[in-house]
Amino acid sequence: MTLIKAVNIKKYFKNIKAVDGINFEVEKGEIFGLLGPNGAGKSTTISMISTLIRPDHGDIIFEDKSILKEPKSLQKRLGIVPQDIALYPTLTGNENLRFWGNVYGLRGKELKRRVEEVAEIIGIKDRLKDKIEKYSGGMKRRINIGAALLHEPQLLIMDEPTVGIDPQSRNHILDTVLKLNREGMTIIYTSHYMEEVEYLCSRISIMDKGKIIASGTKDELIDTIKGSKRISLSFDKITEKLINAIKMISYIDKVEIIEKEIVLTTINGETIFKDIISKVSETDSNIISIDVKNPNLEEVFLHLTGRALRD
Repeated sequence: MTLIKAVNIKKYFKNIKAVDGINFEVEKGEIFGLLGPNGAGKSTTISMISTLIRPDHGDIIFEDKSILKEPKSLQKRLGIVPQDIALYPTLTGNENLRFWGNVYGLRGKELKRRVEEVAEIIGIKDRLKDKIEKYSGGMKRRINIGAALLHEPQLLIMDEPTVGIDPQSRNHILDTVLKLNREGMTIIYTSHYMEEVEYLCSRISIMDKGKIIASGTKDELIDTIKGSKRISLSFDKITEKLINAIKMISYIDKVEIIEKEIVLTTINGETIFKDIISKVSETDSNIISIDVKNPNLEEVFLHLTGRALRD
């Protein structure tokens, strides 16, 4: 069942096409990933879905109702975890959660119950009496997530929730996302960390320069470059003669110099090693190691855009 659908939405800021006519659907009960580099349009897309800004064109449908015409149909059932920390630093964790609970209309025993439950979910119960300004970056991120969960939303939107935090807090947040989803929550998750989206999301749309350039499950996206291999070659020395010799192999799609390695992209896995050794033997360089990598989402993005995800 489709919970929310974006229909040809566009958002321009002067001459910048932040979001340029994108379409996608989010199914009830799934974790849907928006993957793309910084500046791809992910946060603008999230802001439109969250009813914070209006698209210049198109529509967003939530349970068969346009949120442009009936924003309240979504707002009461929506939790938003913004990219920026939306907390009051001089208040305690408990006071911040109670404040946001009040904003959502929670009062008295219900508010107390939800603060305790959310504190348990985000793993921060023993620090609720401390002021936010004393929290680490990871702890602030956890409270930021907690504030969005207080009213038990049907749809949770998480915009780059792990930016700038330690690995332990990051892993806790990822595990929390999976737990919430297993309990029935639908989640839209944006990130420029490909490994997070691979780990969490059942379906993924890849954004770049305001457009969605590919969509599907992880396996479906990888199948778009099926047969393509990325081969890293380490040499005792890399010379112009060596590079030119390798470029002479006609079926190699791309040759890159990354630090002290030559990285090749090719769809021919049968004769590649024989041909590489033959060409290298014509130079005065020697191969130290060869590493063959099977395609992943990073390779899909590189194939579609010609650049790495975090370039």
